Amino acid sequence: MTITFHWFLPTNGDSRHVVGGGHGTPATASGRDRPPTVAYLSQIARAAEDLGFVGALTPTGAWCEDAWLTTAMVSQNSERLKFLVAFRPGFVSPTLAAQMASTFQRHSGGRLLLNVVTGGESREQRAYGDFLDKDARYRRTGEFLQIVRGLWEGKTVDLAGEHLQVEDATLARLPEPVPEVYFGGSSPIAGEVAARHVDVYLTWGEPPAKVAEKIAWIRGLAAEEGRTLRFGIRLHVITRDTSEQAWAEANRLLDGFDPDTVASVQAGLARSESEGQQRMLALHGGSRDGLEIHPNLWAGIGLVRGGAGTALVGSHDEVAERIKEYHALGIDEFVLSGYPHLEEAYWFGEGVLPRLAAQGLWRHPYAGTAAPAAQVPFAS
Repeated sequence: MTITFHWFLPTNGDSRHVVGGGHGTPATASGRDRPPTVAYLSQIARAAEDLGFVGALTPTGAWCEDAWLTTAMVSQNSERLKFLVAFRPGFVSPTLAAQMASTFQRHSGGRLLLNVVTGGESREQRAYGDFLDKDARYRRTGEFLQIVRGLWEGKTVDLAGEHLQVEDATLARLPEPVPEVYFGGSSPIAGEVAARHVDVYLTWGEPPAKVAEKIAWIRGLAAEEGRTLRFGIRLHVITRDTSEQAWAEANRLLDGFDPDTVASVQAGLARSESEGQQRMLALHGGSRDGLEIHPNLWAGIGLVRGGAGTALVGSHDEVAERIKEYHALGIDEFVLSGYPHLEEAYWFGEGVLPRLAAQGLWRHPYAGTAAPAAQVPFAS
């Protein structure tokens, strides 16, 4: 199987420095360097689809713009790129979410993917009116996906669950195609939800041995449910013509981290209920020393950013080798990002992707195809 690559839309702002935030921490001031306007995000989206990325992830939370609304607008300025929309099941009814997805598919030409984020921070969840504890949120996510999938199959759904209840729920128009569901989580109950309901299990960029353990865990749970899942990984990337140039860029970013900001962000993230976030913090321990935790895997981003905190750093050949290493474990989808997102998309797309293509591991998803009939190419 060839590898699928996705990029990232920085709806929290972009910069030549790392934009922190997430998991209950606010976006850092660098997010104001390039505000997340529709025009700028559309630039990134068009670059990503030209380079051969299949989709683009958008985050969710109080620290960024709403993913549904933003991607709906950006989709009108792009042709083929899919949008991996992160959303939290507790904030919208399952019937409405199923309807929203169906509408998005029709108006975008079938370009919606869904990243289900249960929500790891009770404090942030309460700000949105959600007062369930973490395990209860995951149980609700399972009920939510049960309802949504039933509706997408054209069923009339009745469910009186622990947290959700619907009667005679139906959709007037089904989505075409049905959006694939992406999901991540490191706790035992997260694994149960993934095994039963999702298409792609996502992990943050831990060292390969740890990623292999996660894949084996989820594969085993899915097999018990009679299901097979695909696997993806979320990473940042800093790739250059030489290894020296790439590490010089990583060190430039690190030099831009204000010590007070690092201390504040680390204190906030230390209170996180997310098991995945705690695993990220353990990779660097809040220290600037020893940040290369595996060859070409750098944990520096996690000093100022919640969520995905590691980056592949190296020459184009070295980054390609690390991707091959993760792919050999069973990772077929890579969700990548870099600062700033417009320029880094080109560094990766023009530097790494051709090397993987030459080895038969990647092919441009739109090579030799015409623009979709329902879409009008963007005028330059």
